[in-house]
Amino acid sequence: MEINRNIIKQLVEWKDKPDRKPLILQGIRQVGKTWLLKHFGKSYFENIAYFSGLLAQFEGIPHYWRSGNKAEIDFLIQYKNSIIPVEVKSDENIRSKSLAFYRKEYDPPVSIRFSLRNLKRDDGMINIPLFLVDYTKKLLGLLE
Repeated sequence: MEINRNIIKQLVEWKDKPDRKPLILQGIRQVGKTWLLKHFGKSYFENIAYFSGLLAQFEGIPHYWRSGNKAEIDFLIQYKNSIIPVEVKSDENIRSKSLAFYRKEYDPPVSIRFSLRNLKRDDGMINIPLFLVDYTKKLLGLLE
């Protein structure tokens, strides 16, 4: 199918950009967006994370942050009057020099890390298991 090949080609071009931003695909319902991105992710990446529920919980589109070649944060989300850095870790290794750099530089009130580990709050960091992504806003509310 010609349309499928063109979309995959554009996604591969996005993937190969050294300065690419996180991919957010919006559009009308029931046209195959989810299938396309899952297929693309499995075909071209070692690990993928699917976060449809995260976007619906917060106003605006999450942003991406990079500090030259020093650090990069997967998402910045706004919750009330705070900007919260979010890192996603898809395996047991949850160390993040980038998140540590961001926290030291900007001192956010809380940081979020999604990972395979259990729910835990420690020194301004909340670790949220990947399966609880849809409850992020509720969990932040419990911290207040």
